Amino acid sequence: MSEKKTIRVRDVMKTKFDMVDRLHTINDALNQMAHEDAKCLVVNRRNEADEYGIVMISDIARQVLAKDLPPDRINIYEIMSKPAITVDPDMDIRYCARLFARFHLSRAPVVLNRNIVGIISLTDMVLKGLRKQ
Repeated sequence: MSEKKTIRVRDVMKTKFDMVDRLHTINDALNQMAHEDAKCLVVNRRNEADEYGIVMISDIARQVLAKDLPPDRINIYEIMSKPAITVDPDMDIRYCARLFARFHLSRAPVVLNRNIVGIISLTDMVLKGLRKQ
């Protein structure tokens, strides 16, 4: 029987992501988004002692669009999740998938030495990770 190849988060993560400031408005953040297929925005830390946050496009839809709130008057910090659950780039994608299932996540920042190096999603793990096995 052949041994399964271990697929790591770093093997399937996206390295292009959008980072925003917590004080930006939703409008500012959406206008700043460089990646058309982005499903989340990573919220930068205020300082070295702070933690990263995350805002999903679904958060914006539920908390701004559905409530008919003005996106130019709502700040990112009002709807972000913080601290964001992060993963290590060396984590096996099987364990990452279990973490996502346990905490009902669809994506998470990948952090190395307290710096974000990418974004991992369930889609990345399934479509890229399972094909590599």
